[in-house]
Amino acid sequence: MSDGPALLPAELIRRKRDGGALTRDELHAIASAIADGGFSDAQVGAFAMAVFLRGFTDPERVAFTEGLRDSGTVLRWDHLDVPVVDKHSTGGVGDKVSLLLAPILAACGTAVPMISGRGLGHTGGTLDKLDAIPGYVSTPGLGRLRAAIEAAGCAVVGQTDDLAPADRRLYAIRDASGSVETRDLIVPSILSKKLAAGLGALVLDVKHGSGAFMEDVDDARELARTLVAVATGAGLPAVALLTDMDRVLGTTAGNGLEVAESVAALTDPAAADPRLVEVTLALATTVLRLAGVDGDPRAALESGAAADRFARMVVALGGPADLLERPDAHLPAAPVVRPVHPERGGVVLRHATRALGLAVIALGGGRRTDKDTIDHRVGLSHVAGPADAVGPGPDDRPLAVVHARTEDEAEAAAAAVRAAIEVGNEAGWSAYAPVVTEEVRAPDA
Repeated sequence: MSDGPALLPAELIRRKRDGGALTRDELHAIASAIADGGFSDAQVGAFAMAVFLRGFTDPERVAFTEGLRDSGTVLRWDHLDVPVVDKHSTGGVGDKVSLLLAPILAACGTAVPMISGRGLGHTGGTLDKLDAIPGYVSTPGLGRLRAAIEAAGCAVVGQTDDLAPADRRLYAIRDASGSVETRDLIVPSILSKKLAAGLGALVLDVKHGSGAFMEDVDDARELARTLVAVATGAGLPAVALLTDMDRVLGTTAGNGLEVAESVAALTDPAAADPRLVEVTLALATTVLRLAGVDGDPRAALESGAAADRFARMVVALGGPADLLERPDAHLPAAPVVRPVHPERGGVVLRHATRALGLAVIALGGGRRTDKDTIDHRVGLSHVAGPADAVGPGPDDRPLAVVHARTEDEAEAAAAAVRAAIEVGNEAGWSAYAPVVTEEVRAPDA
C-alpha cells in the first residue's frame, strides 16, 4: 500500500476478520491498494470474505464507497448548467427502462451520464441490449462520453477504465471467491460508479418478485434503505422505488428485441406496454423532484422530445442516424421465429419470471460464463401477461413468440415458455400488485 496508514494489509484484513471496525482513512487506503495493486489478489479475496462474514458498520459502508469512487476519475459537469441525474436498477427480465428513461430525463432539462452494466444471472444487461445497435460504442472513452452528453443530454454507456477502477477489480475477485451476496459489498459497488459519474441526484429501482434477484419484498426494502442511506451519507441525494418483477416488464426479453420495443415505445408511446411506461415515468418523476426540476416526463415522451434525444445519443455514440425510422433495417433478426401456444385456452395466471429469463439465456441471449458471446437476435417477443387470453389455435394469441438460432433451440425454448407461463380459467386469476409498490427515502428527507 503506497498511501494511507502504515499498517500491513494482513493486519487490516485480520482486524475486519475478527469483527473490528476500520477507519475512513484505512478504508480509503484499501480501496486505493485494490486499484493500484498494493493488495494482491489473495489479499483482496481475503478482505472481501472478511467483510462478507463480519459486515460493515454504517460509517464503514459510506467510507468504503467513497474510497472506491476516489480510486479513479470523478467526473465534473459544472459547465453544463443543468442538474446531473441518473437511475440504477437491480435488474429484472425485460427491464429496458434505461433506454426510455435517459432520453426522457434529458428532454426534461437534465444531463444523464448513465453508467450501466451487462447481464447478470437470469437478467439482461443494458449494455448488452445497446450492443445490438450497429456501430453503437457502449464503452466509450471519457471524451466521447462528454461529447454525447453535449449532443444529446444523455449517454447510456458502460464503466470506463477511469471510473472506480478498484470496484472493477474487487467485483471480479468477489465473483471468483464466493463473496458477492452481501449488501456491504453490493452497495459500495453500485454507488461508487454513480458517485464517480458526478451526479446531483439518483433514483434507485429496487425490484422484488419471481424475476428479481431479491424475490422477497422485505429483503428488497432493506437493500433499498441501505442504498439510500449510503448514497445520502456520501453526499448524493437519493430515493428508491420498490417495483414489481413478478412478470416480464414489457412484452420482450432479449437484447435486440428489447431495443426494438424501446424504439417503438419512444415513437408510439400510446401503443407501449402500460407497465413499462408506468415504472419509467414514476422513476423520472421521482428523480426530477429530487433534483428540483419542474419537468413533465409524460409530455417529454408523448411529444417526441425523448425520441429525438435517443436518436441524437445513438448517433453521438456511433449508431445509425435512422434507427428510429428504420429499426428493422438495423436490428438483427433471428432465423427461426415461432409462436408458442398453450395446450389449452384460458387466461395467463402468472409468470415464473426467472425461468423465462433463463430461457433467453439458453437461446444464446445471455452468458453462462464470462467467455460466452451473446447473440443479440434471440429472445422472446409478444409475451402475454396476466389476464391476457391465450389459446392453442393458430389464430389465438400465443404465450410468446420465440426468436432462435435453430429449430432445436426454438423447440426447447417453447417447452420452457409453456412451463413458465401458467394458464387457467378467468376465475382463478388475481391481479398483481401495482408495478411501483413503495418509495424509500432517507429518514430525514
